[in-house]
Parts: sequence; C-alpha cells; structure tokens
Amino acid sequence: MAPTTLSLSNGQSTALSGLPNLSLDAFQKKTLELIETGGRLCSLFASPAKDKTLVLTAVIALDFSGTLEIFSTKVSGAYPSLTPQVPQAHLFEREIQEQWGLTPQDHPWSKPVRFHSPWVGKKTQVLPGVTDHFQVVGTEVHEVSVGPVHAGIIEPGHFRFQCHGEKILHLEISLGYQHRGVEHSLIGGPYPLSPRVMETLAGDTTLGHAIAYARNIESLAGIGESLPARALCIREIALELERIANHTGDLGNMANDVGYLPTSSYCGRLRGDFLNLTALICGNRFGRGLVKPGGVRFDLEPARVAELSKRLDKAMADLKPAVELLFTQTSLLSRFEGTGLLTKDTAEQLGMVGPAARASGLDRDVRRDHPLGLYRFFHIPVSIWSNGDVFSRAYVRWLEIQRSVQFIRELLKFLPEGPLAIKVPALKPNRLAVSLVEGWRGEICHVAVTGPKGKFSRYKIVDPSFHNWMGLAVAMRVGDISDFPLCNKSFNLSYCGHDL
Repeated sequence: MAPTTLSLSNGQSTALSGLPNLSLDAFQKKTLELIETGGRLCSLFASPAKDKTLVLTAVIALDFSGTLEIFSTKVSGAYPSLTPQVPQAHLFEREIQEQWGLTPQDHPWSKPVRFHSPWVGKKTQVLPGVTDHFQVVGTEVHEVSVGPVHAGIIEPGHFRFQCHGEKILHLEISLGYQHRGVEHSLIGGPYPLSPRVMETLAGDTTLGHAIAYARNIESLAGIGESLPARALCIREIALELERIANHTGDLGNMANDVGYLPTSSYCGRLRGDFLNLTALICGNRFGRGLVKPGGVRFDLEPARVAELSKRLDKAMADLKPAVELLFTQTSLLSRFEGTGLLTKDTAEQLGMVGPAARASGLDRDVRRDHPLGLYRFFHIPVSIWSNGDVFSRAYVRWLEIQRSVQFIRELLKFLPEGPLAIKVPALKPNRLAVSLVEGWRGEICHVAVTGPKGKFSRYKIVDPSFHNWMGLAVAMRVGDISDFPLCNKSFNLSYCGHDL
C-alpha cells in the first residue's frame, strides 16, 4: 500500500518523486486526521503542474514526534474548502485563490489577503482596499475604521471595529498594502541577491528568515549535515540576540501604552544595546550580511567574545530591575491582566505560533520540537503561561529573554574551533526542502522546490505573523476599543512579513 504522507525532519530534503500524490478526498481526510491528532498546518500552497492543473501541497508538523508530514494532490478550478473543518487553513486558502484563481468552495470568508493580480488565470487587478468587509447590523452598532495610513512611522494596515458603545463585537484586519511579490520573484533562482531579499522579508526578523533560507539551500545542495559547528554556534547566538532585542522593545512598548515611562524608557535604550551586540558580531545592528548558505561571514575572536559577554551582562543587569518594576505595579497589572484574552482552544484552532501561542498555554517551540544545529545539544526551556492575556504575552517574553541570555552564555563558553563556512555545491534537481526556525515572533517556515535544472520552481514562505493576525482579531472580541493599542503591542505582528 502506497504511503499517504512523506515524513521529513526539519532541514531535510527529498526527491519530488517520493512525495505522495493523493486523491483530493484522501488529501482532505489526511489533513483532518493529522490536525485532529495534534498536528499543525505549517504551510499549504499551490504550484503549477505540467498538465496545467495545480498541485496543492500541505506541510504539517507533528511536534510530539518531531516530524514534518508532507503530501499533495492535483486540483483544477475549484475544490471543497478545508477551512470549515480545519480553521488553520483559512488564510492559506484565501491566498491560494488570489494567487492562482483556485476557488475553495464553501470557504466562510473568501476574499483577498493581499492586493495584486493573480499569477495565473484572470489578470484583473485587485485595487488596494477595494473589497467587501464584514458588518454587524443592529441598534446602536457603529463602525470605527482605523488606517490603512496611521499616525507616526508605522506600516499600513486597515482595522475595522464593529462596536456597541466601547465594546468590540468584531475586528476585521485587512492587510496586503505592502505586497512585493517576493515568492514569485524567487522562481528561477537562487539569484545572487536572494539572500538580501530574505533579510528584508520582515526587517526585525533578519536572522530568522536568513537562517531558514540558508538551511534550505544547504539541504538542497546536500551539505546540511556538514556545516561547521563554529558557524552554527555564531548563527544561533545571533538568532537569540534578535529575540532578546525585540522582546525587550516589546516590553517597553507595552509599558509606554499604559503610560509607565520608567520601564518604557529603559527598554527603549536597552533594545538598542542588544542590537549593538549583533553589530559587534557583523557590523550591522539587524544582522544583515552575517548568514550565508554554507555558514557565516564573520567570526567571534576571543577579544570580541569577551566584549560581547561583558556588554551582555551589563545590559541584563540594567534590564532586570526595569522589567521587574513593570510586573510589580498594581495599576499596570490591572491593565494587563484579563485584557485581550485568547483561550488555549482558540489559539490551537487558529494554528497560533510563538510567544502569543505559548502565552495561551500551547506548549510548542521549534527549538525543542524540531531542533536543528546546536539546538539539538543545548536545550532552551519552553516558556509558557496559560492566561492568554496581555500579562501572559508580556511575561512569556521576559522568561524567554532570561533563557536566551543563559543560552548565549553557554554557547560563548563552548564556541568550537573550525572554519566559518564550507563551499555550497549546485542544488540538486527535482527536490523539495523544508526548514523551520523559531523566530522571535514564532515559527518561520520556508519550503523550496527545485525543477529539472536545480533552480527554484516554487518557494513558499510563511512568516509567524501569517498565523497570528487572526488571533489578535479574536482576542479583541468583547474587549474595549481603548485597549486595542495595548493588545496590538502585546502581539506585535509584522505587516510586511504577512504581505510578502
């Protein structure tokens, strides 16, 4: 009997000939079966086939076994939507429809995710913001529209609140204004500038996406298991510094939104100090240019290790009292606790990832469940809180900062000798590779597919924000509209990472 799924470990590749091609009915049954047994939909995407049909491919993570289950089916024109039974699929199916003109029948809210012409099929331009919106009708129900252009330096996003008085009945979040066509532009690559593109998918997640891309290239080139330990060590130090810097900034922003300036001011400065530690490694505060397929470009000599350790300890000594002050102020806790509630069951149904998921009690972290590199040998405890409110999302960040700092200290002591990089051969043809990285917002998923000449025939990217924006919308239901800025900061999702 032919297998219904292909099991891969994170960072592995496989020949396309080994990818199970199921009937549409079997594809949907297998998806539902895996989700019901604890699986997560990491990615769902379409690719063109030679016979002018489309190939739907699903990547489902089984955290309890550390495997990725991959399978596909051929479709054309329309197919029964997965979303009514698998809510995690709702945004993926909307994306597939706008890209390929493939209709998910009976999808509850089939509308554009971004605003652009489809890749194939009808070439009708979808004008930015010109689409149907959800409306609540009733006595004294009113709508508050915010954006897409906001005050200050902020990315564009359209928030439509359906309210009764101050209470939010429903929030619809419309994004897509920053769509750049990244995935389509990668076809035929990898190109010399492809690594630079990956570093700018979400500017504050430079290292997360750069590492995911490099891992796919290394896997497709057959060198995934041969990377120098020193290079892996430097990559992971930089990735954790990215996490620490962004979590520190988020704690300051949440403090600022409730008018608590001591923590806000300290965290604003200390975020810069942590970014400067990344600059100490590679000369760029966001880590651009550090990671390359095959390894890294910059070393950590003994003098820089000593300087990094000293400055890390100094920054943490300043951060600790500032954050502990935040969590001991009764007036602040009254704003944090019980605000923006998201239950564990809802977070699971939506396929939430990262700190936002762990703050709702979901025990998931790629670094532990699908480890690669030195995460296989140096384990970071998973930081979980269960209340699902603003306090939980803030406190999980503080726990992760402390544990990431300890992890970096261990790696700096361990830092092995050896080269910084190895040569990357040509990519193997007709293969598929998947890489997962636990970015600071959560799981980053990159899927690369090569054609007969070893060039990308498809490259699919899922930023953690793609999973989590609907979580923010649901968390605001029955909340006060005045709490939205604070709740929004507690998620701190990426617009451009979603829009791609």
